[in-house]
Amino acid sequence: MGTLLRAYTVNKASVAVYSSTSEMGKAAASDAAQVMRDAISRQGYVRIIVATGNSQLDVIKALTTEETIDWKSVQVFHMDEYVGMASTHPASFAHWLENFVTKVVHPGKVFYLRGDSPDLEQAFQRYGELLMAKPIDLCFLGFGENGHIAFNDPHVANFIDPLILRRVTLDSKCRNQQVGEGHFPNLQSVPLEAITLTCPALMSARNLICCVPEHRKAEAVRAALEGPLTEQCPASLVVTHPQVKIYLDPESAALLSPAPVLRP
Repeated sequence: MGTLLRAYTVNKASVAVYSSTSEMGKAAASDAAQVMRDAISRQGYVRIIVATGNSQLDVIKALTTEETIDWKSVQVFHMDEYVGMASTHPASFAHWLENFVTKVVHPGKVFYLRGDSPDLEQAFQRYGELLMAKPIDLCFLGFGENGHIAFNDPHVANFIDPLILRRVTLDSKCRNQQVGEGHFPNLQSVPLEAITLTCPALMSARNLICCVPEHRKAEAVRAALEGPLTEQCPASLVVTHPQVKIYLDPESAALLSPAPVLRP
């Protein structure tokens, strides 16, 4: 689906560059829908983790038009949230999930991280138990401008983190990204802390679908696909997953080498 400009493999990852962000999203949604249908056919339900934010709009909008998915058999988890933020706040990821998924397709179950929970530690434990009760069939991921996955920024990312959820501080590049995307009026209004699924929790999903559009992600894409495996670029971990597909547009792929570079 869509105009495919380039396809190759890096480590274990299938990488595809599409001619536009819209076509990238449609292709990713088509592949995700197949994973979801297969899981429902096999076990009667599918459990997914949904990334939120501007980079995920095209894939999620395309996915939620898929009439072949039995949405009542879909269990949705989301991956990160700002500490202290109510789910009614326009920048809340729970708010994003509600508006672009829950109200559109009405999944059978939706599990939210609540950043304003009165007891965050208790909320962590309960959410982690729900998440790990059964395998996650599919996780959607984006790459941050600093290479983060979820809110695992370089200074807090841990590829062997023993935790499922972690409370983290956000670095300035991450916080500036939120301003640049229009979620906050200025840096001072961006929360300093967030709750995030850890790197191992994200990687525990059976399948990863990673949509990474736009020129501002080009450096992170190059570091993830052509640089070393390092917590300084958390997205570099993604290409080691046995079932991962990475979808790019011409802008996000602009800094990649003309020929595939296979990382040692």
